[in-house]
Amino acid sequence: MVSAGDFKNGLTVEYEGAIYKIVEFQHVKPGKGAAFVRSKLKNIITGAVVEKTFRPQEKMPRAQIDTVDMQYLYQDGTIYHFMNMESYEQIGINADTVDDSLKFVRENDMVKVLSHNGNVFAIEPEIIAKLAVTETEPGFAGNTASGATKPATLETGATVNVPLFINVGDVLEVDTRTGEYRGRA
Repeated sequence: MVSAGDFKNGLTVEYEGAIYKIVEFQHVKPGKGAAFVRSKLKNIITGAVVEKTFRPQEKMPRAQIDTVDMQYLYQDGTIYHFMNMESYEQIGINADTVDDSLKFVRENDMVKVLSHNGNVFAIEPEIIAKLAVTETEPGFAGNTASGATKPATLETGATVNVPLFINVGDVLEVDTRTGEYRGRA
């Protein structure tokens, strides 16, 4: 059990039948009255953020989130298949759960599979993905406007904005959290 007075950013708790991750918290001691903890909680399944106020002595159970490194194997219709590299156990995850998290992941790449009580709720790819450009318009000499970008399609099918000097076949580093071009690999 975790009391509201012991909140930390990133802590996961069970509250009102749902699992929440603490995004932000603040201990408040007003001039009159009892102290309280103002917090922002993010539902790990729906992604909804709620603001709640707790008394510091309120307790709630800590949620156990299991993180397993798995290899993305392939997609079969609406099911994505992953393999645990330690036990070689394979699991299939529904496309609704995967959502856009595999936008920058190729087959055989490693990802983190997050679950609570055996129910998978999220897939986290590596923070930086190294992917080749498969399609983009060529840059022209003299077309060097500061900060100018063009769309480029990567080997996973995702599209990112890149500088004009990027060509087909270049390998790029892409931030998988924001989808932004970080540089050449």
